[in-house]
Amino acid sequence: MGDRIEIKDGKLIVPEKPIIPFIEGDGIGKDITEPTQKVIEAAVEKAYGRHRRIEWKEVLAGQKAFDQTGEWLPDATIESFKDYLVGIKGPLQTPVGGGIRSLNVALRQTLDLYVCLRPIRWFKGVPSPIRYPEMVNMHIFRENTEDIYAGIEYMTGEEETTKFRDFLVDEMGVKNIRFPESTSFGVKPISKDGSERLVKAAIRYAIDRNLPSVTLVHKGNIMKFTEGAFKNWGYDLAEEYFKDKTFTWRHYESIVKAHGKEAADDALAMAKDNGKVIIKDVITDAFLQESLLRPYDHSVIATMNLNGDYISDQLAAMVGGIGISPGANINYKSGYAIFEATHGTAPTIAGTGQANPSSLILSGVMMLEYMGWQEAAEEIFYGMEKTFSKRKVTADLHAYMEGAELLSTSAFTDEIIKNMY
Repeated sequence: MGDRIEIKDGKLIVPEKPIIPFIEGDGIGKDITEPTQKVIEAAVEKAYGRHRRIEWKEVLAGQKAFDQTGEWLPDATIESFKDYLVGIKGPLQTPVGGGIRSLNVALRQTLDLYVCLRPIRWFKGVPSPIRYPEMVNMHIFRENTEDIYAGIEYMTGEEETTKFRDFLVDEMGVKNIRFPESTSFGVKPISKDGSERLVKAAIRYAIDRNLPSVTLVHKGNIMKFTEGAFKNWGYDLAEEYFKDKTFTWRHYESIVKAHGKEAADDALAMAKDNGKVIIKDVITDAFLQESLLRPYDHSVIATMNLNGDYISDQLAAMVGGIGISPGANINYKSGYAIFEATHGTAPTIAGTGQANPSSLILSGVMMLEYMGWQEAAEEIFYGMEKTFSKRKVTADLHAYMEGAELLSTSAFTDEIIKNMY
């Protein structure tokens, strides 16, 4: 029998045989979950012999949960993630016809998994629409509980919407609702507390990994009191809590005003020489362009929910698509973390052997890194990189690669294991 992962003073305590709850997922979830477990088990054995292993514990969510329990997301599943801290899940389909807006969102909000972490990197041999995909190496910290994920919306024609509109017009003096009788409303909550904990996690991540910069991505030129506040709170936090380890672009601009650009450039150069993390900000639309033209200028990205949604998918497309992009939802204070495939359920190919398990496998790599099992994580990275470099891929990538060898899900899995160190 395995043991529970615990957290003490903000640090995970991982036993030699941790119990890891997993959700199989809907659609191709069944096709990719077992192969992922097989790869992780092989990597752990290769790295540590019989001294370490993972004890898998299935928990239910999605269609399988509904069929067996009548609930889409049973309380027992939430309790398991709380008990064991770290888990992994396949893709889940949102129930049709009301109830839970999104199972994924429900999990994130119930466990307060405030960071959606999406590392984006290129594997040699994977087709890319950009000329130099090897320059893409970014780590996205997307806020996971506020902004549009709060789900505060009012549909035109409803009684609550009329009350909300009248409050804005009559009580708050709002005059720029162009078509008040046919307008729906959405509320975008961005808090100081939520912004600070996200940016703090992003900066610590950059410091711990010796990464050069954190970019605050926002649309603060238009939304001054939400996204603009996010930027300002981020700078405030960096300058207050990480003063000795960071150099902010806001500080650079203050030096320019006081002493000129040459002095500011010297201060920036000195900060880089001393290994300080550069904290900067970019407007969202400009960032989407910069990430294509100068991806090497950005390392860790900290942004709000909606921006992070767009950015994650664009960056993933630059290195081969979301089929090979991992993701994690983490609360660094409680230790709760769920690692997940970032793509959908793809029901049309479920059971055909065509599914690409890479996203879930790489999410498993992130899980191993989070647990401190770096050696096992590196085994998988090496095995996957070698497999891609040999141009042995599943159907989704095969369609875009000349001279590639088409493998089934299981054959691709075996190839990764074979190519480990």
